[in-house]
Amino acid sequence: MYAAIFDLDGTLIDSYDAHFEAWRRISASHGVEVTVHDYYSHFGRRNEDLLRECWLRAGRGALTHDQIEELDHEKEATYRAIVGARFPIMEGARELVQALRGIGFKTAVGSSGPPLNVQRAIDGLELVGAFDAIVTGRDVKRCKPDPECFLLAASKVGVDPSRCVVFEDAPAGITAAKAAGMRCIAITSKGHTAERQSDADLIFPTVRDVSVAAVQRLLH
Repeated sequence: MYAAIFDLDGTLIDSYDAHFEAWRRISASHGVEVTVHDYYSHFGRRNEDLLRECWLRAGRGALTHDQIEELDHEKEATYRAIVGARFPIMEGARELVQALRGIGFKTAVGSSGPPLNVQRAIDGLELVGAFDAIVTGRDVKRCKPDPECFLLAASKVGVDPSRCVVFEDAPAGITAAKAAGMRCIAITSKGHTAERQSDADLIFPTVRDVSVAAVQRLLH
């Protein structure tokens, strides 16, 4: 048995612009700037690191745990409001998940995002019930590039890591997949370059370009 583990942001959903806009709005409302570079360098990781770095740089001092939680909640609520108007599905995403399930793959989500965002994405993709396991940022103690997220997903679906393929876009996620002993397919979505994804086993410009045959060849 094989398993496909999917990151969400930048892999199945085109959320790059929506997340940055949410960061821009929430930081500006507190008199802090989050640049495109700040955003990109933390993409695919937990919000806490970005918040601490940008608030310190702005001379606002070290954030407390409660402040981080409040800011994190504000940012993610803003993001969900932005994508609520028009959900940004990656072309071919739904079809790929369904095709892999159709040939007997176990499918799982391995995301650093909060549970509400993950559920919103699955709803927007119209893939409710299409994943055998869902791992969110709340389920792990260590974020990507640590492999905990993907190892937990593999454990939940009962598939050995060596028989899993991870779909990712962020370099941190690719590193996590390889550290977990899994194959990795990178999607060069907005904000990324193939050069920075070079540790992946296969690189495709879009999800639409990934074929079931290519996934099978990679795992066999």
